Amino acid sequence: MGTLISGLGLWAVAHWFGRLAPGLRAGMGRAGKGVVALLSLLAIWLMVRGYGQADPTVLWDLGAAGKGVNNLLMIPALALVGAAHSKSRLRGALRHPMLWGAVLWALAHLIANGDLRSLVLFGGLGLWALISMALINRAEAAPERFSGGTRAGDIRLAVITIVLYGAISALHIWLGVNPFGA
Repeated sequence: MGTLISGLGLWAVAHWFGRLAPGLRAGMGRAGKGVVALLSLLAIWLMVRGYGQADPTVLWDLGAAGKGVNNLLMIPALALVGAAHSKSRLRGALRHPMLWGAVLWALAHLIANGDLRSLVLFGGLGLWALISMALINRAEAAPERFSGGTRAGDIRLAVITIVLYGAISALHIWLGVNPFGA
């Protein structure tokens, strides 16, 4: 479990670095982006490795219903993540769409995976996203809302969301984790 928790901690530090130590981060210039990217990749590697090694003790099991709810929630979760960089009307509808997508992703995975290691991983990443929103809100006044959303942007976001949903589902199946049961 230590490797998993180390990965979560490194992920948080890498992403909060600019908020918690803005002077140090600013002093790194463009090289700071590379450092954050490398730390993020190392964090993902630690989380994946740690998840595989961690205790799979079951805390709850919602069975097929849990997987079904997860699969349904993943569609808006992906749409929220994509909305952050889209020209859809959803982008201007709320603050932090990408982080809200991460929270919804984490919740969906907790519904489908009731084991201890999933609680640590998905609960930890959901908590990271919520704390990230609080840090951003504390540091920055509410920004001007994106108002350039169009119906065409909505359609592009919907298509990209569905394609990404299919690709992620296929990747899960390829990795031996069928999100649809079986």
